[in-house]
Amino acid sequence: MRLTGARYGALGVRDSECPGGRFSQFVFEGIDPATASAIGELPQGRGILGLVFDDPVPVRLDDLHAHPASVGFPEGHPPMRTFLGVPILVHGRVFGTLYLTEKAEGATFTADDESLVRALASAAGIAIDNARLYDQSRASRRRLEAVHDVSTVLLAGGDLDRALQVVADRALELTGADQSFLAMPADPDAPVEDIDELTIVVAAGPESARAVGSVLPVTRSSAGRVFRMRTPANSNQLEYAPFDRALDAYGPALIVPLRAGDGVTGVLVTLRRRGRPAFNSDQLALMTSFADQAALALRFAAAQREKHELHLLADRDRIARDLHDHVIQRLFAAGLSLHGTVDRMTSPELRARIDATIDELQEVIADIRATIFDLHDGGGEPRPLRQRLRRAVADLTADSPVETNIRIGGRVADLTPVLADHTEAVVREAVSNAVRHSGAAHIRVLVNVGDRVTVEIVDDGCGVGEPAEHGGLANLAARADEVGGTFRCDSPVGGGTRVLWSAPAAG
Repeated sequence: MRLTGARYGALGVRDSECPGGRFSQFVFEGIDPATASAIGELPQGRGILGLVFDDPVPVRLDDLHAHPASVGFPEGHPPMRTFLGVPILVHGRVFGTLYLTEKAEGATFTADDESLVRALASAAGIAIDNARLYDQSRASRRRLEAVHDVSTVLLAGGDLDRALQVVADRALELTGADQSFLAMPADPDAPVEDIDELTIVVAAGPESARAVGSVLPVTRSSAGRVFRMRTPANSNQLEYAPFDRALDAYGPALIVPLRAGDGVTGVLVTLRRRGRPAFNSDQLALMTSFADQAALALRFAAAQREKHELHLLADRDRIARDLHDHVIQRLFAAGLSLHGTVDRMTSPELRARIDATIDELQEVIADIRATIFDLHDGGGEPRPLRQRLRRAVADLTADSPVETNIRIGGRVADLTPVLADHTEAVVREAVSNAVRHSGAAHIRVLVNVGDRVTVEIVDDGCGVGEPAEHGGLANLAARADEVGGTFRCDSPVGGGTRVLWSAPAAG
């Protein structure tokens, strides 16, 4: 303004997320606060102000009202006639525009004025580019630090919830958001297409207490669509917000999937209050990269925990084998030896003492067997049913050449503990029968949970004869009766055996 003698000046920053062109920011000088308040809404980049968006060359007018693109001024706007608009270019693209109006003493802007402002705009473009590069460098460093924070918690042995909370906290800081949350499926091992709900497990921000525990439908929410499509989204409004009473307070949203390999473990969402600037493409890219790296860290930690758990299970199995094969057998042999000795005893007192010792040995054997059972059971928190079923099939077929194919679908995690136990028992019994009696080369296990839980085991073995009235098959029928279900075992056309067990999922 000082260089050209203009009375009014402004800088309009183009909204790079809007293809048609509008301002994300508009800073003005020369208009007092009272007049600005009377004018009301700031310019959006229409009319003459938007000319350089499509054709990035300076616009110099002696009378802006005479230009065909002029759309006039709102009521209360000060009169303006002369006009000079010069684009600020960053890497050949319009970042914004410098606007000057009303040259002093009613004069018009000259070619010299235009040259001065063009030089200023060029210098501004270089400075802006440098500032953006610096901001991108800082953002990248902050992202790496955030991922390091997540990894540190995991590698230090912190629990999963703590690591997820760090993800939500750092996402809030990285994007300058007001609220963030992380939503995940109840059963992390379920196929994506079988998941119809996500539960918010952690959150950061003022609405966290209200958000955590809320359920988002996959088919009717922004977060659900991102989860299923595995594609990040930048939205002006979150659909199906988990804190409906505060929904009106929030507008801009970034929604990114937590992708690791071919899988997706959840979605990370950041929100800003309505009226704040929308998230830009750089912030979306930053969040996407952070979420992907955090997901990899979580996946790696889960793999490490599983590996450690497998080592523990292997140790337990080895200890259990040693107890069974060596300790119990030696105790049993000692008991038999004492039994043989007691028959030759003539002293009632000695016979009584040896009988007591034999009883004590039997109690020790029973205690060791209980310990072996606990070792096989794991002694910790109940495992998800999917893991239990896969472990059962693996255990039953470990010493057999039979090939297995397992498919588990539907909302398996929603089964009651009773139905989950029945389902595991049915799979164990049917697979055990197939391995021991059918001579099958292939066994297919299908478990699906909808309105009913259905277990189907098919093998290509010798088939079945007349159903037995007792034993394993009778047990399966009894389990079905116990929960109001059905059981059938037959030989399909082409041979083999098909076991079909079903019960209402409501249990």
